[in-house]
Amino acid sequence: MPSLKDIKKRIGSVKNTQQITKAMKMVAAAKLRRAQEAAVSARPYAEKLQAVLSNLAKREEADAHPLLSQRGTGRALVVLMTADRGLCGGFNGNVSKAAERFIRANEQGFDEIDLMIIGRKGRDFLKSRLGDKIIKVYENITADANYKTAALIGQEIVNNYTNEKYDAVYVVYNAFQSAIVQNVTLEQVLPIQPAEAVAADESVIDYLYEPNRGQVLAEILPKMVEVQIFRALVESNASEQGARMSSMDSASRNASEMIGKLTLQYNRARQAAITKELMEIISGSESIK
Repeated sequence: MPSLKDIKKRIGSVKNTQQITKAMKMVAAAKLRRAQEAAVSARPYAEKLQAVLSNLAKREEADAHPLLSQRGTGRALVVLMTADRGLCGGFNGNVSKAAERFIRANEQGFDEIDLMIIGRKGRDFLKSRLGDKIIKVYENITADANYKTAALIGQEIVNNYTNEKYDAVYVVYNAFQSAIVQNVTLEQVLPIQPAEAVAADESVIDYLYEPNRGQVLAEILPKMVEVQIFRALVESNASEQGARMSSMDSASRNASEMIGKLTLQYNRARQAAITKELMEIISGSESIK
């Protein structure tokens, strides 16, 4: 049985840990508000742009722009978005496992699948599982997700696709739903997928391009990739803060329960020690008589 000193020391240690988890919860809650606003603000534009370009892809020939061409199942790129820090529950593990399952299953039948990871935790999780697939890792950009960073990553992806290094590009990330719910999402970014087939009785409306079709497609199609990467970044950031806040709240509650149990154990041990001392005093007194 541990001594009173050991139990008291452990109570103090748990209390110190609880102070840290409470502080981390408050920080995550403050960051979550900003991250959630950014994620919610990015959705309408990204969704509308995706809808417009899906309709455009349905009306345009595949050779109208390289980003519209369907090339088959040669080489694919998976962009995985995780965090640089832990202590956020299953946030990093769930999305990393989803990327691993997608690559191993390879239901599309790609000859090769490369992996680009954004976030240190994704690299740490997959380096022993899919180390030969990892071609690039970006670190220290998830905490301050901005459009400029997303545009640079998007331009790199577009250049690789345009140069026919890859035949398809997918992105895997946690979509933010609430502080306790994050949905692992897999989306195909390239080639741009056309909208569903038009019904027989539905008329197809052609677009008018100004100044011309080539310039419009060359400007707007790469922009869609940048917007999709930016949206995934802000969604992932909001999900990370929500998961960390929830995880730290749970850790704080667990610490409170542990403190209660240790305090009860301490009181019982202290009572037993006092009772033992009283018995020794009484026994000594009786022996004197």
